[in-house]
Formats: sequence, structure tokens, C-alpha cells
Amino acid sequence: MKSTLTRRIGTMKRFTLFVVFILCIALMIPITASAAYYNTYSDVATLNNANDSYAAQGFAVGSTYVYSVKINSDNTKAVIYRTKMSDGTTTLMTNGDNSTTYATYLGHANDVVLSTIDGDYYMFVITMNAGSMSLVKLKYVGTTYYKVGNYTIKYNGADKSMSGVKITSKDANNIYFLFKSGRTLYRGSLPLTANSGTINVTNGFSLNIEDALVNGSSVSNITSYAFQGFGYYNDTIYVPLTYKNVSIVLVYRNISAASGTINADDNLSFRITSAAYPDLFEIEGVGIANGDKLWFNTNRRTAPGDTAHDGVHYFKDYSAS
Repeated sequence: MKSTLTRRIGTMKRFTLFVVFILCIALMIPITASAAYYNTYSDVATLNNANDSYAAQGFAVGSTYVYSVKINSDNTKAVIYRTKMSDGTTTLMTNGDNSTTYATYLGHANDVVLSTIDGDYYMFVITMNAGSMSLVKLKYVGTTYYKVGNYTIKYNGADKSMSGVKITSKDANNIYFLFKSGRTLYRGSLPLTANSGTINVTNGFSLNIEDALVNGSSVSNITSYAFQGFGYYNDTIYVPLTYKNVSIVLVYRNISAASGTINADDNLSFRITSAAYPDLFEIEGVGIANGDKLWFNTNRRTAPGDTAHDGVHYFKDYSAS
């Protein structure tokens, strides 16, 4: 009887030691969170081609509406559409300075950012031009806009063209911008109510795209992807890139403290590979709004010459909160 009890106790001890061993190993293995990946989207509105402006460019999000700019073939006309996020109602905005529905001074209009100053609403549009029209300021009331300012952007004393613009913060005296050219981001500021002047920017940081992961894997030809505008939300930037009918969005965090070269978030990425628009699916601009959705506008083509499918959309299932 004693021998049987001893054997049972020994067996229990060995089993207990085995369980403890397994638990220790489990605790030693790092827990890897599965990457959040989004590759489906919802259509909200189609953008028409008023004034022969068929190419979608800059994009900005507000609390109720998003704003999309489209340009003509030689950058001499730009139109602005306002889309209500809740139902997709889209209105072609009016140029209040001359009662037309286009502007002649927005250049390539590659990116847009919105701002409220002293209770009034403004758009800052990056033109991709160097010199005094690098950045244009529009005041808008409902669906009518007015040109109220323009600025020169300089880097190291020389005129500099930029392809992206966002506002990171404002205080009682100044408005603080983040500009982008290619994969380099620059910081600059203006007096809060200034309608002209020079923005002397400093080099902020650069983006590592080669090592970025999309759905857990690197993109082999990522250096062939074209940069567009970008989005800013909660100290994070969302950077769209496009190659033919594939668009990806990379995410970079802790922007306020960023310097040198920074890496994309490996655990959050977006990609649309479009069979419906095999000639082009180009995300032009992105922004967070309305339930923390990631909104974007597109150039979409079923074939060369197709200009009927540009639109406003958001990624399904994603929330930035």
C-alpha cells in the first residue's frame, strides 16, 4: 500500500513539474500581436469632371464634409468638391471672387488641410510650385470659397516646392505645419492670421519605406510607388503610395518627436488591389474623420482615358480610436 502511494505521489510530482516547465516556456515566448490589415473599402461619392478637371488631387476631411480638388491637364484650372460624409451628397464649390466654379492659381493642388481661425473656415492648398504661390489660403463659407492669401516656402534660403501639407497644432499666435516632399517631412509655422509671407521650414525627418510591412510582408517594388498627399491624426501620419492599380497606406507614429529616419508601424497597414480598375487605382489623399474612419479620394481607371470613376471612399472596419 505504501509503495503504491509513493508511486502515485512521484507521478503527481513529475506531472506538476512538467506543467510548471511548460508554463515557464510559454511565459518566455514573446506574445506577437497579429497585424491589423485593411483591404476593403466603401464608395461614398463619385467626383465629376467639371471644367475639364478630370484628375483628383488634394483631399481634406472636416467634421461633416470632405473636400476634394480636381485639376485639368495643364494645371491651369482646379475645381473643389464638397462631399457630405453621412450620405455622399457632393457639391461643386463656387469661386466667390469671380462667380465661376474653378480657380486658376492652385497649380497641381496636391494636398489640402483645413483650419478654423477666429471662427472662420480656411483651406490651405499646396500647389507643388516654388515661389510666392507655394501655399494658397482659401476662406470658405458653405460651398463658396475666396482666395485670401499665398505664401513662399523656403528651405535653407531657397524656394522649395512641396507635395503635402498638414497642420499639427495651433496656439494663440501661430499655426504649425508639417510639409512633405517625397519621403522627407519638413516643419514650419506662420503667424495665426497672416495672409502672406515666407515659411522658412526645417528638416524634420524622413520615411523608411523599403522596410515597411504591408499585411506582414515587405513590398518588393515599393520604390516604384508614387507618393501623394498624406494624412495627420493624433501624432500619426498616414502615407498613401500607388503603383498602377495597387494603393497602400503606411502608418508612422510619434511624429512630434520624430527625427532622422523613422519606420512604419509593422502592425497596421492598408492596401487596395483593384481588379475593377486595372489601369489605375490611385489613392491621392487620406484623412481621419467621422467615427475615426480612414477616408480617401481616388483616381480610378478601367482603361487609359477613363475619367468617369474618381471618387470619395473610406476603408471598411477601421477605426483610429
